[in-house]
Amino acid sequence: MGMMQEFKDFAMKGNVVDLAVGVIVGAAFSKIVDSLVQDIIMPPIGKLIGGLDFANYYLPLNGQAANLSLAEAKKLGAVLAYGNFLTILLNFIILAFIIFQMVRVLQKARKAEPAPAEAAAPTAEDILLLREIRDALKK
Repeated sequence: MGMMQEFKDFAMKGNVVDLAVGVIVGAAFSKIVDSLVQDIIMPPIGKLIGGLDFANYYLPLNGQAANLSLAEAKKLGAVLAYGNFLTILLNFIILAFIIFQMVRVLQKARKAEPAPAEAAAPTAEDILLLREIRDALKK
């Protein structure tokens, strides 16, 4: 079998296609969570903390003024951008929690499905012969 045929067989297996779909949906879902955190959750937190965009919080490491935006401060030298890190960390925590809940629901659904009844294993031929001999002896 040629390498191209082997690759085609591999790529067309159900698991690979399912994985590709999962990656695409996951990337889209990640954008939704990013928007949720940056546009819905972080603005009120930033308002409570001081009114700035929370992602712009940083500690200047090269003597930059503290009132500059993060982009301007980075142009002037190194900064410790903890606000941006915390925003991304919150994205991760929310995404991980949602995925955990989805997996939990799927596991409960699998447990709720009735297990298929096991078919009786076919009786071995020697057992059938022994039964016939027993029945013949009884007669």
